[in-house]
Amino acid sequence: MNKETKLRIHIITAKAVLKFGSEAWVLKKREEQRLEGAQMKFLRHLLGITKLDNEKDQCIRQKTGAQNTVKEIKQYQKKWLQHVQRMDTNRLPKQALQYKPKGRRNRGRPRKRWRDQLRLEDQGTGNTPNPSRNMMMMTNTNAHRSSCKVTVIFVRL
Repeated sequence: MNKETKLRIHIITAKAVLKFGSEAWVLKKREEQRLEGAQMKFLRHLLGITKLDNEKDQCIRQKTGAQNTVKEIKQYQKKWLQHVQRMDTNRLPKQALQYKPKGRRNRGRPRKRWRDQLRLEDQGTGNTPNPSRNMMMMTNTNAHRSSCKVTVIFVRL
């Protein structure tokens, strides 16, 4: 098989498996490193490059045209959040997002939550999440649809 066919197989199968269920994940640094490592292992094998060749990950991605899996997962999570915010209040995902437990947490450092992860990413980029603005935008579906960019990818084997 040539490289293009192998890359298409990677995009269709391996990436789909790596990203399955990722809309609800809380990614820690170790998990991000493992995802990137799995992707780079496949891409290195595809190009016939070993770790001893000391090729940078960025160079390998440029040669193959592959995107960073972790960045794709984070974009997917943001899209999922917007989707859940547009849902009716009686839907289970919306109720789970708005749920605030009563009582006290256990001792020690609090566990990293999905909502906290998205908030930290927005602070890193300078975007501050504004729920009222998001809700106003999401209630007008026509405005939301016009703000979305649709990308269609056709893969032919």
